[in-house]
Amino acid sequence: MANTLQSKKRARQIERRTAVNTARRSRIRTFLRKVEEAIASGNQDAAQEALRRAQPELFRGVTKGVLHKNTAARKMSRLAARVKALGN
Repeated sequence: MANTLQSKKRARQIERRTAVNTARRSRIRTFLRKVEEAIASGNQDAAQEALRRAQPELFRGVTKGVLHKNTAARKMSRLAARVKALGN
């Protein structure tokens, strides 16, 4: 348990940041799920549109410190490859 004023303040700040980061991570996952659903439906146009909308969300998570940049790049690459494969 926090005892000093500074440690109590840090605990409050961490609580706020955790809530923000949780919401941001959830939003990213929602966008990724929409891409997954579009891929599962087999509609390449819908999948490309969903991917186009998901990309900025994914990389915004990187700038905000929610995701590592390589993680975002890997997810984007794998999704793009799967969407591209729908065309064949």
